[in-house]
Amino acid sequence: MNLFALTAPLAAGGVVAAAEAAGGGLAINFFWIVVASANFIVFATILYLAFGKQVSGLLASRRERIEQGLRDAEQAKRDRETAEQERLATLAEARRESNDILARAQKVAQETRDADIAATREELERMRVRAADEIAAEKQRALAELRSEVADLALQAAGRVVRETMTDKRQRRLVEEFLAEPTPGTAK
Repeated sequence: MNLFALTAPLAAGGVVAAAEAAGGGLAINFFWIVVASANFIVFATILYLAFGKQVSGLLASRRERIEQGLRDAEQAKRDRETAEQERLATLAEARRESNDILARAQKVAQETRDADIAATREELERMRVRAADEIAAEKQRALAELRSEVADLALQAAGRVVRETMTDKRQRRLVEEFLAEPTPGTAK
């Protein structure tokens, strides 16, 4: 159906009449506005009937994809936040464990240091006691040697005074008696 063919004679008469009435200026022709609106409605209806279901299906699928993308983005955001919280918790746990390990290592080092110091002190005490024992033994040996020499000198002096020869047995007995007697100025 050709709308233009039906409306062409009416339109030609209306345009001429409108132009004469307006005096050649710009005129609004309501007839052509109605015709153009009717053509638009007919054309839009034909397009909707021909392609409306396909376009609405495409728009619905696109809307669904967009909504799914938004849901996925929201889920990814929640997953990122959860992962960040887990990372922070893991990091805090690792720091706590490292501080524990460091504290234990420092404690073990201090205990080892204290044990080494105690062992060194014990060794120094043993060395001091051994040195004191060696000094005392050396002092006793030196005193015994000194007494022996003093006794020999005393015997020689006594032998000269007495002018007799003494036997070894008699000399030893006199020396033992001399050493057994306390002498003034020395204390036993």
